[in-house]
Amino acid sequence: MDLLTAVEKIRSMEIRGASKIAKFAVETLKEHALRINRDFDEEMKRAAELLLSSRPTAVSLYNAINYVMRYKGESVEEKREDLIRRAEEFLNWINTAQKRIAEIGEKRIRDGSTLLTHCNSSAAIAVIKKAHEVGKRIKVFATESRPRLQGHITARQLKETGIDVTVIVDSAVRYFMNEIDCVIVGADTITANGALINKIGTSQIALCAKEARVPFIVAAETYKFSPKTLGGELVVIEERSAEEVLPPEMLKLGIKARNPAFDVTPRSYIDAIITEIGVISPEMAYLVIKERLGYERIDDVEMRISEVD
Repeated sequence: MDLLTAVEKIRSMEIRGASKIAKFAVETLKEHALRINRDFDEEMKRAAELLLSSRPTAVSLYNAINYVMRYKGESVEEKREDLIRRAEEFLNWINTAQKRIAEIGEKRIRDGSTLLTHCNSSAAIAVIKKAHEVGKRIKVFATESRPRLQGHITARQLKETGIDVTVIVDSAVRYFMNEIDCVIVGADTITANGALINKIGTSQIALCAKEARVPFIVAAETYKFSPKTLGGELVVIEERSAEEVLPPEMLKLGIKARNPAFDVTPRSYIDAIITEIGVISPEMAYLVIKERLGYERIDDVEMRISEVD
């Protein structure tokens, strides 16, 4: 697959989900490195910048590219070998983190619980499936997650496992919240102050859960924590095409539509964040970024690609 095709697959959401995007980007960089025989740094910088531009909100994409692009070496072959080594390390991180999150997270789910999830988070689904696997009797409400209807994918994945699942429209969350024992969602980004950036509608669900005193839990691998927010940088909220919301005949009339893909959930609405290193409070996000991602100073929050001459 050529680089531009890979970028378009991410931008068009053919490849969706923070973990899948990160994995796909790492594999793309690895394959691209194998094809380069000259101007290695320049070509890899170009590839990294193109991939980064495809989904600006997904910090998993940033962290994945940043990790891989910190390769070292004198010759092209040394650089290529180190890049491939780092790519394999990150892919292993992806593959092992979710399994660990499932093992930790299922302990927070009680037998007989009714859960609510939003969008299509592989980490949240892994926790739910693990709870079912160990024999807990659970039911799941899955929101449609408009306008892309990722909730339909979630419902199919849960049903294939034998889990009792019900799809509800996004606007019905408050109506059903009193039937919910626990909300569990994924994350696109966790900021340095513990706020959650996730699929549009997540913050409203968190608000409803807080009002109803229902635990609101986030399942997130540590590579979804944002180092750039240490330096005060704000997370870019991606706005997608109006065509995802309105049919062509309405757009032709000059009717406008706003289509933000994500929103911000304050840390005060979050009861716990389940990571592969354990259950943490939102206030611990800074320490995760500093110790797990290796950013000890604001000066460190720079992309390896910016260092290439």
